Amino acid sequence: MARKSPTQRILLAVVVLVVAVAGIWYAGRQVGAQPSGTGAAPADVTQQLAELKIAPRTSMSGYSREKFPHWDNQGHNCNTRELVLKRDGKDVKAGSDCNPTSGTWFSVYDAETWTKPGDVDIDHVVPLGQAWASGARDWPQDKREQFANDLTRPQLFAVTDNLNQQKGDKAPDEWKPPLVSFWCTYATDWVTVKHYYGLTITTGEKTALQDMLNRCGA
Repeated sequence: MARKSPTQRILLAVVVLVVAVAGIWYAGRQVGAQPSGTGAAPADVTQQLAELKIAPRTSMSGYSREKFPHWDNQGHNCNTRELVLKRDGKDVKAGSDCNPTSGTWFSVYDAETWTKPGDVDIDHVVPLGQAWASGARDWPQDKREQFANDLTRPQLFAVTDNLNQQKGDKAPDEWKPPLVSFWCTYATDWVTVKHYYGLTITTGEKTALQDMLNRCGA
């Protein structure tokens, strides 16, 4: 068996580290789990929601998914989508091209479990079109690419494919996960991502997010 070069070993170590760190974050995303131990929305998320700029959504004019390049090469033959499938799945097996061929995936949107990679999509918590209409149209291309491939913020995870398609580019005032026990985490994730990237929200969106955060102590 051929020995890996120093460069190959470094790339492998980076991939393993990314999956491990993301896995620690994802492990806490159990259905109905609260994002804090207080039984209420974390104070920092409440503060972040208050800090988000309220503005009308702009039109989708000029938008295309190609303006948010994804899925990026993450090293060792793996792209962003494949890393998320590995991170979010259980007993995932993949070929030398890093594309998963089997495993088990639990969808936090509806508490459904799937055993075929094709039955799950990688959801952008804040959809690409939603980002475009709330500030990303003015970003440089490299920032939109970072947003579309962000493995650090709670922006990407595997969910039931038809629910991801049903969600589309809708904000929380237009669509919510059918699993009500996940609303607290969903709103927390949405606020976290929008705050980090400086995206705006509408009045209706803020009301919907606050309602979802109010369920954190339910």
